[in-house]
Amino acid sequence: MEYKDYYKILGVERDASADAIKGAYRKLARKYHPDISKEKGAEESFKEVAEAYEVLKDPEKRAAYDQIGRGFRPGQEFRPPPDWDAGFEFSGGESGEFSDFFEALFGRARGRGRGGGGEFRARGQDHHAKVLIDVEDAYRGATRSISLRSAELGEDGQVRLRERQVNVSIPKGVRQGQMIRLAGQGSPGMGGGPAGDLYLEIEFNPHSIYRVDGKDVYLDLPVAPWEAALGGKVKSPTPAGVVDLTIPANSGQGRKLRLRGRGIPATEPGDFYAVLQVVLPPARTPEAQRLYREMAEKLAFNPRQHMGV
Repeated sequence: MEYKDYYKILGVERDASADAIKGAYRKLARKYHPDISKEKGAEESFKEVAEAYEVLKDPEKRAAYDQIGRGFRPGQEFRPPPDWDAGFEFSGGESGEFSDFFEALFGRARGRGRGGGGEFRARGQDHHAKVLIDVEDAYRGATRSISLRSAELGEDGQVRLRERQVNVSIPKGVRQGQMIRLAGQGSPGMGGGPAGDLYLEIEFNPHSIYRVDGKDVYLDLPVAPWEAALGGKVKSPTPAGVVDLTIPANSGQGRKLRLRGRGIPATEPGDFYAVLQVVLPPARTPEAQRLYREMAEKLAFNPRQHMGV
């Protein structure tokens, strides 16, 4: 079906006041009324004008029309969301008839005769936002206060933005990209309809030492050459606290040591990986230089031997 621009039908701007809409309707209703008009197609024009006024004269109906009509142009193919008309009730109308476009938005009219009133109910709009947490928050849970802007309908029929604070409990074990649903925290419903929901997408702040991949957490762990070569226990940070990590002898650069179940907590928790980074002591002192020369003489080590040089 084609999208109907009710503002264009009445010849008013989208931010027109309620009085301007009423004045435009009265002028056009007199022009096209079937009992007095001699205009060609007057009856159809009158029905269009009456339908447009039926929506735009009511602040809640107008807000619903504005909400779903963003981005559409007159004559463009239009299809409302599958559940858009759920909970809508509407009856009566000046012309007694409504178009398919109108009924797709507000439901089928149930006549009460000319000039009948009507009821309108709609579920509030859902909102989506991102909430930033630290990796450590996923291990122990946290609370956040986020600021949201939501549309609020004024008595003049205009939609304004209202800012509000929402306190959010971040559960232990959340993962990057996970959605948290807060029921009833979206836009308020219209005509007594239920409020929408708020969906929060979890995003981790960049961390100075940890990397997260799904439920697994990675750390580049610096070790001295003798720790990597001889093995032993070293202290390693994790988001849950410091642990004693056993380094096997003859460990090389980039070796991954896994701590099973020490990643993001869950029914099946992730793992924690310490990636060894061998750090050479600087040769800034005569004693350090002497030790390096002694190693060169006694170890006969050639790291390029596998290259044939």
